[in-house]
Amino acid sequence: MRELIDRLKAERTLPDRELLLLLTQAGSREREYLFAQARQVSQARFGSWVYTRGLIEFTNYCRCDCYYCGIRRGNQKASRYRLEPEEILRRCADGYRLGFRTFVLQGGEDPYATDQRMVALVQAIKAAHPDCAVTLSIGERSPESYRLLRQAGADRYLLRHETATPSHYARLHPPAQTLEHRMACLWELKRLGYQVGAGFMVGSPWQTADCLVADLRFLEKLQPAMVGIGPFIPHKDTPLAQFPAGTLEQTLLLLGVLRLMFPDLLLPATTALGTISPDGREQGILAGANVVMPNLSPQQVRKKYSLYDNKICTGEEAAESWANLDARMRAIGYRLAVDRGDSPGIHSVQTDMEHP
Repeated sequence: MRELIDRLKAERTLPDRELLLLLTQAGSREREYLFAQARQVSQARFGSWVYTRGLIEFTNYCRCDCYYCGIRRGNQKASRYRLEPEEILRRCADGYRLGFRTFVLQGGEDPYATDQRMVALVQAIKAAHPDCAVTLSIGERSPESYRLLRQAGADRYLLRHETATPSHYARLHPPAQTLEHRMACLWELKRLGYQVGAGFMVGSPWQTADCLVADLRFLEKLQPAMVGIGPFIPHKDTPLAQFPAGTLEQTLLLLGVLRLMFPDLLLPATTALGTISPDGREQGILAGANVVMPNLSPQQVRKKYSLYDNKICTGEEAAESWANLDARMRAIGYRLAVDRGDSPGIHSVQTDMEHP
């Protein structure tokens, strides 16, 4: 197994059958070896810096009806909200003072978030903070919409593909939502020059090891700047409420594999990891991740953006706890960077700037 890990590190890929072996047969010693190699690769590219993104969950209205998502259109129990542009700009200003140099505007596919409104919002953020990156995570839109948002100044776009296996995708979504359209959006975003983020759930219902290999193969083709993965966590008010959650162990294994396959990848240790384990994000960083996304949203709406049950909404996941999160990172040999945190070669250089 160590030989497979060494070959993956050297060649950045393996045949399907060997990837399957690694994903299904790696024991605890092999995992620790994988994580050590992943840390080595990550530190060679990024040093001991962990990049931060200030996450602003600005709307939980959504026209989609994904079977796993707590803010799906069909969930009549969801308490809906939208943040006004002025509130979003205040959160960006607060985040900037804390040290954030990337703001992530994340929301459901809200019909209210028209091109006109989103273009004005992106322009306002860039005008107020020209040294910062703006990342959008607002789902599937038209090519023209993506073009206008890019022209307005959006730097990055996150759109998790969730699974690269069509039959699996169809079991997780209603018929109107197709994997073909999802992937077409990702390719269009890349064509327009966004730093693109894709990603998938780990341990989602009906997922097999073959599904995971298909995910890795799709990512090899797409070559995204960022990949967001996290364990599937069921939400009580969805059709998939009774399915078991994905595991910390399998998610960490895939983080290590992704780091070896894509050395320059921006790879978050997600809130979902912190939800299923108190030190989940630290374990994610030690498995090869190099990004955290603390929450800049107003306290009163954080619990309303409930994609899954028991999402952490207080403590070190909150942007206000930068010092606590930095201390937790330092305890494992890392530090939070005051930096845009672009993909290598795009713009950013790691900084030794002390946090104010």
